[in-house]
Amino acid sequence: MDKQGQGGSGSQGLHARVLDSLGPAITAGEYPAGSVLRTDELEDRFEVSRSVIREVIRVLESMNLVASRRRVGVTVLPADEWNVYDPRVIRWRLAGPDRPRQLRSLTVLRSAIEPAAAGLAALLATPEQCAELTEHALGMVATSRGQQLAAYLVHDIAFHRVILRASGNEMFARLGDVVAEVLTGRTHHHVMFTDPDPAAVTLHVRVAEAVRERDAARAEALTREIATGAMAELDVLAP
Repeated sequence: MDKQGQGGSGSQGLHARVLDSLGPAITAGEYPAGSVLRTDELEDRFEVSRSVIREVIRVLESMNLVASRRRVGVTVLPADEWNVYDPRVIRWRLAGPDRPRQLRSLTVLRSAIEPAAAGLAALLATPEQCAELTEHALGMVATSRGQQLAAYLVHDIAFHRVILRASGNEMFARLGDVVAEVLTGRTHHHVMFTDPDPAAVTLHVRVAEAVRERDAARAEALTREIATGAMAELDVLAP
């Protein structure tokens, strides 16, 4: 069969197909650290052109999943060198066999960052951001029953993005994509109850109130409660 991928939207589709196959295979350990990926073998396996494979390798290199070395080729790097904050790496790892440990690691990260972000948001959030928080907290309430997890997820992600952004700290704000992948993965891989925990939903409403009332200590404490509850859910659903 002729190899494909000569530019344009078709090439982009081929690139995405190869990346979404090769990336998860690496993060799942199908290619152990030190494995050498041969471009000619990849061309044949995926039936695409060399230019498509080269672009995929460039993306994988940007994530520190692989490194290209003269006279050696494309080598898979150890997991401790991966860019574990890259949203696609998170997504692939959550789809693989390491999901429970990955979810726990990311939830611990959230537990450390989000309470501090909420405390800062209570001091620095604009009126528009306070209104956004309230809107999404109420949206979570409205979609928390009747197995509306997809609609609930939209509001849940938006709520936490606002908290991180309203903190005024650009480093926290950049974690919005990380948190979005965690929440999405938890939902898509059924590491949630059929309906969200009512206590957790109420806590989000109370966080929005605390931010709006400029009560930093309460906003931080309530957000820590949310994180503690998320960890307790993992103990039940992804031990």
